[in-house]
Amino acid sequence: MTYSITARCPETGHYGVAVASRFFAVGALVPHLRGGKCAVATQAFVSPIWGMEAVERAAKGEAGADILSDLVARDGGQHIRQIHIIDANGHVAAHTGTDCVDWCGHVAGEGVSVAGNMLAGAAVIEDTLAAFQAHPQLPLAERLMTAMEAGAAAGGDKRGTQSAALVIHRSEDYPWLSLRADDHPDPLDEIRRLYDVAYERFAHVANALPTRENFSGTTERGAIDAAIKAADEKRRAEGRPSRSFATELET
Repeated sequence: MTYSITARCPETGHYGVAVASRFFAVGALVPHLRGGKCAVATQAFVSPIWGMEAVERAAKGEAGADILSDLVARDGGQHIRQIHIIDANGHVAAHTGTDCVDWCGHVAGEGVSVAGNMLAGAAVIEDTLAAFQAHPQLPLAERLMTAMEAGAAAGGDKRGTQSAALVIHRSEDYPWLSLRADDHPDPLDEIRRLYDVAYERFAHVANALPTRENFSGTTERGAIDAAIKAADEKRRAEGRPSRSFATELET
């Protein structure tokens, strides 16, 4: 009922997960991340415990393959579960249970993994991976969205799509960006809209938040306000209206 992509940006070390499904609020259960360390997506007959344990162990440096072998060995329901992990070294480990609903499977490249179940066919995950690999120049969030849209064009979840999510962690355990469309007729398009809205204001504030290396973060509003103003001027110059429901309609 779900397909997802986990990825690590080799230039920045940021991790991300994107997911779409004919399931309500898929973003509440599938993505698990730790800043600068790992990304996990757990799905099919979903076990949040798999995701929670896998991300904690991977964040401590344990290899994804070792974590996966242990989870599978301990769980009597492993045959109906699916999970894929990118660990702290950027290595991929994935499991698709033998009784996951067809079409199901997983594919991977360097620093990226795609997995899905109850899909229209193998092209969904193959095209998702290919689209991600074809756009290395894009920021991680945009690569993930582009990849998921390619998977949708290939058929996506064979029952249609109800919800989607996009989560990016940079250096910290709190998300730099966490977007969810929990119940929507076109959730991937809604994620795109939310991403555009995030760059009107939120992303510039998120860039100024405290981190482990900069405990105070940015404490002066001037730079933040300047970035927001510049983004607004650029958007207006390009003739793009605000996509926020909270923004007064522009002419």
